[in-house]
Amino acid sequence: MKPDVPPSPLRLKIDAAALAHNWRALDRLSGRASAGAAVKADGYGLGAAQVVPVLAAAGCRDWFVAHWQEVPEVLRHVPAGSVSVLHGPMNQAEIAFARATGVRPVINSLEQAQRWTESGGGVCDLMVDTGMSRLGVPMSALAEPAIVALNVDCCMSHLACADEDVQQNEQQRVQFDTVRGFVNARRYSLANSAGIVLGTAYHADLTRPGIALYGGIPRPELASTIRQVVFPEAAVIQVRHIQPGDHVGYNATFTATAPVRAGIVALGYADGYLRSWSGKGGFWWKGQRLPVIGRVSMDMTIVDLAGADDCSEGDWLSLDYAPIAAAKASGLSQYEIYTVLGRRFARFTEN
Repeated sequence: MKPDVPPSPLRLKIDAAALAHNWRALDRLSGRASAGAAVKADGYGLGAAQVVPVLAAAGCRDWFVAHWQEVPEVLRHVPAGSVSVLHGPMNQAEIAFARATGVRPVINSLEQAQRWTESGGGVCDLMVDTGMSRLGVPMSALAEPAIVALNVDCCMSHLACADEDVQQNEQQRVQFDTVRGFVNARRYSLANSAGIVLGTAYHADLTRPGIALYGGIPRPELASTIRQVVFPEAAVIQVRHIQPGDHVGYNATFTATAPVRAGIVALGYADGYLRSWSGKGGFWWKGQRLPVIGRVSMDMTIVDLAGADDCSEGDWLSLDYAPIAAAKASGLSQYEIYTVLGRRFARFTEN
């Protein structure tokens, strides 16, 4: 009989109540439109297995993933017909998978449209490029027979700069109004998390929030509405007493000028706590912030335990991970600080 694997020294607490609150708030802000949920990238790094059931219980009925490989985990919790795959069908294997599971491919090109129709067609979604120059059928192709022949449930586009007050937002909205005149679809969708805040003209029938569901603040208008969802924690695996003149970590980027009681924490850049946090990040212990000293390693980070005399080996520290402040301190975007969180975190929801 194989022994049980010991618990991870890393855990990612997900506040289920905050996650549900965020979806309901974004659904309410969507006005007459309904809010779906982008759960790609394993639920933005939180774990699709953890976030999808919470969002479904809150009332979400439309789901968006990027890769076909993300489908099985989501389908464990929601009906197949409610899931859209943003990257679309690149080959016959993906088409066969779509048909077998009942998920909807998002058509992004004339080639994908032809591939889908020639294989038998059926309900799909359609992405139109209104100015981002990423995925999406060009507006010049909307009258092509391959596009006209599609049985489109949701016709969508994506805002490139919704987190900024720039003219491109209005230009894309106007373009999307034109799209709606060309494409016969049951529903239309333009707004992401930030786009929801831009107002009723951007809401269409379905909004597709992502980062704001998980506690990110893409626009300042959401700061008082969105609650923090993600709370990473790491265990102290050793306490050391460093003397003046001792060097700390790789490349000796920190040298003690006084005695330091230091904690070695089981968290490093392999877990998504990148080197950009070196000398900048911090952890919390009973309301006291413990700064990172030295360079972040692959599997370990060193913190100054000054004033935390009762913190010892085996104790859990909470990562200083409030999204706006964390992004500013690390130089990462809010999207990155979530999606880089590694697989060694034990993920669980907590009300």
